[in-house]
Amino acid sequence: QVQLVESGGGLVQPGGSLRLSCAASGSIFSIYTMGWYRQAPGKQRELVANITSGDNTNYADSVKGRFTISRGNTKNTVYLQMNRLTPEDTAVYYCYLQLALKYWGQGTQVTVSS
Repeated sequence: QVQLVESGGGLVQPGGSLRLSCAASGSIFSIYTMGWYRQAPGKQRELVANITSGDNTNYADSVKGRFTISRGNTKNTVYLQMNRLTPEDTAVYYCYLQLALKYWGQGTQVTVSS
């Protein structure tokens, strides 16, 4: 069984920053792709960023240059540093781990508002 625990969401003013964390535990025997999706009200879930087993990173065009994904020293932890946030970044952010199946965290709310 695999579990993902997220933290770091909250309310921030436009232009501010937040850092999301996701820790994976359970039956994980290798390093796989981890990343973040987000879902805003009334919209489909979209990929924000991911990082592969070789530490290659991919970003949605809407967050390039503002968000940075990275792994922790344990490799089963992933972070999403979000800078210059805008109201359009408001969404529930979901961490995921891609093994044979895709595992999801419970989601953390990010609200960007003045």
